[in-house]
Amino acid sequence: MRTVAPPGFALYWCVLISLALALALSGCGTLSVNGSQSGSGTAGLQSINHIVFLAQENRSLDHYFGAMREYWAQNGIPDQSFDGLPQFNPASGIAPLAGPAPTNPGCNPDQAPPADCAFDTSNPVTSFHLITQCIENPSPSWNESHIDWDYNDPTGQSAAALNGFVYSAAHDARTNDPPFYDTNGLRAMGYYDGSDLNYYYFMASNFGTSDRFFMPGLFRTQSNREFLVAGTSGGYVYPEGTDAADSAQLKQTTIFQELQNAGITWKIYVDQTDSGCSGPPYQASCLIQWSYISNFTFAQTIVSQYPQNIAPISQYFTDLQNGTLPQVAQIEPATDAGLDEHPSTDDASPENVQSGAAYVATLMNALMQSSSWSSSVFILTYDENGGLYDHVSPQPTVSPDGIKPVDLLPGDVCTSSTGPTCDFTYTGYRVPLIVISPYAKKNYVSHTVADTTAILKLIETRFNVPALTARDAAQPDMTEFFNFSDPPWMTPPTPPTQNTSGACYVNSLP
Repeated sequence: MRTVAPPGFALYWCVLISLALALALSGCGTLSVNGSQSGSGTAGLQSINHIVFLAQENRSLDHYFGAMREYWAQNGIPDQSFDGLPQFNPASGIAPLAGPAPTNPGCNPDQAPPADCAFDTSNPVTSFHLITQCIENPSPSWNESHIDWDYNDPTGQSAAALNGFVYSAAHDARTNDPPFYDTNGLRAMGYYDGSDLNYYYFMASNFGTSDRFFMPGLFRTQSNREFLVAGTSGGYVYPEGTDAADSAQLKQTTIFQELQNAGITWKIYVDQTDSGCSGPPYQASCLIQWSYISNFTFAQTIVSQYPQNIAPISQYFTDLQNGTLPQVAQIEPATDAGLDEHPSTDDASPENVQSGAAYVATLMNALMQSSSWSSSVFILTYDENGGLYDHVSPQPTVSPDGIKPVDLLPGDVCTSSTGPTCDFTYTGYRVPLIVISPYAKKNYVSHTVADTTAILKLIETRFNVPALTARDAAQPDMTEFFNFSDPPWMTPPTPPTQNTSGACYVNSLP
């Protein structure tokens, strides 16, 4: 859905705070452009022979991990600074400390559907615990992400007010065909806790996580995933082919091309469930259609020259059993199996976050139980926040290639007026991150501003391949997450079984 920017722009700038502690406590911060911010150096990276990464779908940090410090208190885990939802911070001790649950302006109750949501500051919606593990889909697309920044200032003339999440969710619900149940956008303020996502909370607490890890930009899935493998979307904020002027595929270089040229083994694993691909054996020409690498012209090269490098997810488990895991592996989300954790786009087919987390648990557990564990890292993150509330502002960053948005449509935010958020020089919102490895520091929280292209920087640093764009070149290399001199997890922990007993409904809240 596309919303038109409402009028009324304020005129003040975000104060950029450079001290590390302030970065952990505030919604503003600067992005380091000097590459490595490692606490243990890069030499130890030679201990890692396998980097596996997976980006699930559409969840914000506050929405998933906002209750982290409550979980620590409940489970006897030492407290430390973690900038989640303020209502879960302790009353004393390590900052940030407890504050009121955040709110967003809701819709004017006198203007019910089918009228559009009328932004109403006198009708606040407060952050709340979701009981249902299935919610209707908010949108992280260009217009909605900018309205989320500030309903009255979507082009970023002022500091982010972060007041448009409920409005955007309500607008999309009312204009969806058919309309969603949640026409007041309440779901945007919902969160889960350690009882809902017990596997993720355990893994994030025992290994590494971050409270300053962002999606690459203020746009939707395709563009964020293009950044994930190429450090740029080539100027696109919408999926290629949205209008007749769009390119069918991007010609930008991907990380897999660089790895291939450097003689580094790599593979993309695809869940073929309900894909229509017949097999086994599965044909690369079919599997490639279910990978976001298909957005690039390099996909054709994979099919013709490296068909063995696109494989069904079953091959991941086989590779772990046989000791043939490649040096770099991307796992695509199991979208068609309903296990990518994406909020539900169809009320008739709700998607359950616990089922998705249980699926990811099989991937992580298999690695921990394999012979490859002793030299591996598995990175779990999310492609974007999904239009779900987060209380920390997007961060200033660097344009990957100097290309400005090329595919904005009439009426889009930034077409009639411009501002700082109208270019690829701001990240999007925070997303969850879990870094597991035998070398991962125990109960480690990074406060270093980064976006998901930092995964590229880690790969580039470890395997000595050049940066793809200025964006991934500017990222920290993620070595701060590791302790190579005294690896904590050569014997991995025994995580809990992911709870899958939560209720799943979309016709009521919470």
